[in-house]
Amino acid sequence: MSMSMGYYGDTAMKKLAGAGNSVAGGYDVPEGVDIRGRFDEQFAKILTKDALMFVADLQREFRNHVKYAMECRKEAKMRYNSGGLPGFDPATKNVRDGDWVCAAVPAAVADRRVEITGPVERKMIINALNSGAKVFMADFEDALSPTWENLMKGQVNLKDAVNGTISFEDKARNRVYKLNDEIAKLFVRPRGWHLPESHIFIDGEPAIGCLVDFGLYFHHNHAAFRKTQGQGYGPFFYLPKMENSREARIWNNVFERAEKMAGIEKGSIRATVLIETLPAVFQMDEILYELRDHSVGLNCGRWDYIFSYVKTFQAHPNRLLPDRVLVGMGQHFMRSYSDLLIRTCHRRGVHAMGGMAAQIPIRDDPVANEAALELVKKDKLREVRAGHDGTWAAHPGLIPAIMDVFTANMNNSPNLIETMKREDASTITEDDLLQIPRGVRTIEGLRLNTRVGIQYLAAWLTGTGSVPLYNLMEDAATAEISRVQNWQWLKYRVELDGDGVGVRVTPELFGKVVEEEVARIEREVGRERFKKGMYKEACKIFSRQCTAPVLDDFLTLNAYNYIVIHHPRGSSKL
Repeated sequence: MSMSMGYYGDTAMKKLAGAGNSVAGGYDVPEGVDIRGRFDEQFAKILTKDALMFVADLQREFRNHVKYAMECRKEAKMRYNSGGLPGFDPATKNVRDGDWVCAAVPAAVADRRVEITGPVERKMIINALNSGAKVFMADFEDALSPTWENLMKGQVNLKDAVNGTISFEDKARNRVYKLNDEIAKLFVRPRGWHLPESHIFIDGEPAIGCLVDFGLYFHHNHAAFRKTQGQGYGPFFYLPKMENSREARIWNNVFERAEKMAGIEKGSIRATVLIETLPAVFQMDEILYELRDHSVGLNCGRWDYIFSYVKTFQAHPNRLLPDRVLVGMGQHFMRSYSDLLIRTCHRRGVHAMGGMAAQIPIRDDPVANEAALELVKKDKLREVRAGHDGTWAAHPGLIPAIMDVFTANMNNSPNLIETMKREDASTITEDDLLQIPRGVRTIEGLRLNTRVGIQYLAAWLTGTGSVPLYNLMEDAATAEISRVQNWQWLKYRVELDGDGVGVRVTPELFGKVVEEEVARIEREVGRERFKKGMYKEACKIFSRQCTAPVLDDFLTLNAYNYIVIHHPRGSSKL
């Protein structure tokens, strides 16, 4: 077994990559497909020859389009790093000014007042579908560490969920979990275009992660989903990390290809796009236009959006963020983004979804718990009054309070698409969307970034992608903010102006902070758990990324090699 990306030599790989027949104890693969993850009989029911052929067909048809899109991202980054700013594209002004609308919203997803999100873990799926939320977004992306085990078990779990047969026995609690009669609508979020799936090779190169996630799920579930969940539509998806409409066009073509393969009507598949990169906010009309037959709206992915703001302006020392806890929806650039998203979606006849409430119940402190819940209610009241049709929650305990806020402010309508057009937001400018956030920077901000980043990464390396830390549910997005902000503060030796002492962030100060925060983490989690966990490895990776001369595009892309485990054909050992 190896953790190296180059496990097989060239000769061995040529023999394996093209094997069209099953090997004893191995997967039955079509020509050109090579599976390097552990063999498991349950996984083999997902990784059927037909399903793998569908994924391979998608990869072969779209890989060059994806590669070109990734090159365009690099070109845009070079432009921003040379002093350029993102903005509205003059070439697509006719799309922004046109009177077109997206296809009508299916009745099955007209009401999306509260959506819960979480990884594709078995117990999580059952609890989320039973939670009382209108939608559950099952996540292969930021809330999941993409180990082979997590990905394949996730596909098994989703198939059982769509078939209505999913159950989970918790032996420790002597309890069996099953689905209720009434459950949330299931949306699935595949990974972003940039992430590979290095346990599956197609024609000698790693598969595109999102096409594996989408392809396997769609192949096995489209027929049952349309009967049990979609009322003739579906499956439903969330699409992450896009930067422009070119990337949306690829997804639209993937959907059309999948519908043709399945023999279902064009427009059956529906998707909501997360607007969670700064360049994408200037392309919202264009993204909806490309997906107009398949769209069910846009979502304010606000934590990733903050991360993207820092990443986009990594070479702009005049655009430094304050402490991350101060970058909320009260900031002008964040409020402008939310308002323009609502106006754009409602003008085009689709949902404008609000952002994540990451709070989790504080069971041992009722006073603190009530204060946190009040903040959530206030945030959600702001969203529904602004015109959002629904919102996200990270924990089932928040759903009743959030549902009450939205229900009380929606006049018995399933959404606000027709009643809150927000024409006042038509005057939002590029300057509004780029306004520099206000606030101070403190040593506690640096410490919190470091503590959260290291603990999240330690969990991710051991297979957990959704991590409760300091009464918030953290996923990759909040860890990314921690990382890029530390990097930016270090690069520009920023003054911590909120402490009254004028200390500058230097490598020496950062090294001392890391040392002290790692010691604090050890105290908080306990020596035994610290020794068994991957905290030291996480510390090295996080520190290296924060001090790198060039900012890595994604924390998880850099750390991915640490969780790729290649097995020889026929091996089923963990």
